[in-house]
Amino acid sequence: MTIDAFIAGFAEEPGYLDYGRFGPLATSVVEETTALTQVLARARHGSSDIFLEQDGRLRAACSALTGFPVDQIVFQPNTSQGIMHAMFGLTGGVLLSADEFPSLPIAAVRAQEALHTVQPVWLETDHGKVTPGQIRDQLQPNVAAVAVSLVDSRTGYLCDIEGIRQVIGDRLLIVDAIQGFGTVDAPWEAADVIVSGGQKWCRAGWGTGIMALSARAIEQLTPVFSGFTGTEEAEPWGEVPPPAPDARAYRVSNPDPIAEARLAAALEDIAQVGVPAINGAIAQRVSEVIDLADEFAVAVTSSRDERERAGIVVLEPPAGQVTYLTASLHNHGVTTTTRQGRVRLSVHAATSAETLDMLRAAFVSYGSAASY
Repeated sequence: MTIDAFIAGFAEEPGYLDYGRFGPLATSVVEETTALTQVLARARHGSSDIFLEQDGRLRAACSALTGFPVDQIVFQPNTSQGIMHAMFGLTGGVLLSADEFPSLPIAAVRAQEALHTVQPVWLETDHGKVTPGQIRDQLQPNVAAVAVSLVDSRTGYLCDIEGIRQVIGDRLLIVDAIQGFGTVDAPWEAADVIVSGGQKWCRAGWGTGIMALSARAIEQLTPVFSGFTGTEEAEPWGEVPPPAPDARAYRVSNPDPIAEARLAAALEDIAQVGVPAINGAIAQRVSEVIDLADEFAVAVTSSRDERERAGIVVLEPPAGQVTYLTASLHNHGVTTTTRQGRVRLSVHAATSAETLDMLRAAFVSYGSAASY
């Protein structure tokens, strides 16, 4: 599939720059959902077998993108549940920043409160940027794992997980990948636990996610809340068997097969065009957005270096002008996220020239209002 064909598979209205919050569904995902929903609604004799096929399909699609074997991949309904599995399964210290998206620090603290087997070790960062040097300087003997976001949701900073692997040795590396999965050509082999939802950049909708574990993670983590489908027995009546020896142990119940199909369809499309091609298209659009912001003297606080950025551009106007900027964006039909005095623009490969024209018009209005 060419990048143009991939881009043609999306149907959102112009003006959408909020993929970091959620991505409008891909056309292939909509079609997959419609087809399987019809099968479910009609329940024709013999038709249910297709639902049983979706788990293997999803794990194969995820394996193609990450390189992890299919038996080391398990469906999760969202990123946060996968992170909970990882944090509750740890023994020892986990080094992480308190400024990460709340899923990570809250999971670490909840695990500490409930089990007392994991201890959060809070990493001091440079304005939220987690770097290999900071981790190296703050490693303690009791740290058994390091947890990071692949892309920081507030700053847009792209974490160097390969560099982090080099400084942490054989400690576990847990990666919340949701803000870059499917768009960042990351060295996944550096990670021990990869968790991502599919509702943002993969554009597969809510209720979709994956958890991939290295052999080391499967050996060292304890599957604390492993349900009846997390064993090797198909139906463990009258007994409580141990958790399965692979990623299946991190299942609580039967997965939603239509959710699995939605995510599988999205990942299959991504694999066909290739993450590098998608990343290149996003990088070009991000540069165009940064150039627009510079043209209208709107301060860009996210990184300009392609090695440190993914699809997020963060704008930080003067404190008294945030309302002017958000109002101008709203009035010109540009969808973004405003948080803590900053405006986050999330740019996809499918971001159109018309969307950038709308952004330019919003900046013109903002400049007029701010000057007035």
